[in-house]
Amino acid sequence: MPDQLKVRLVTPDRILVDQTVEAVEVPGKNGYFEVLYGAAPLLSEIGAGEVRLHGGEAGEQRYVVARGFVEVLPDRVTILAEEAEKPEEVDTGAVQEQLQHGQKLWNEAGEDPEKYAHANEVMAEAEAKLQSAGAGKH
Repeated sequence: MPDQLKVRLVTPDRILVDQTVEAVEVPGKNGYFEVLYGAAPLLSEIGAGEVRLHGGEAGEQRYVVARGFVEVLPDRVTILAEEAEKPEEVDTGAVQEQLQHGQKLWNEAGEDPEKYAHANEVMAEAEAKLQSAGAGKH
């Protein structure tokens, strides 16, 4: 049996994952990265996207996440997300409203770069949720 990583995915209101895996993919703020057992320590901000678990007792699992941090140590990964849910839990109606709200914010941002950045973040989160929910349906 290969060395396993202990992965915890935690939100303010629940623990979604507390299992061992062979690998975990994390949506970093600047793109996805994969963590294997023995990885160098890292602390990173996470962006909107999917956490993907591979192998170990977790098997193959996906969770859509938004905003938070990940701590990588050689034998464990802790993901602290403001929001996280399984793709099948995504309320697509509410997410469509979130996307429309983000588009409205973007249209109203004027010359303010902070408002544009916030609007883009709102839309990116909504798009990641919709993509994940759509990927889970066949």
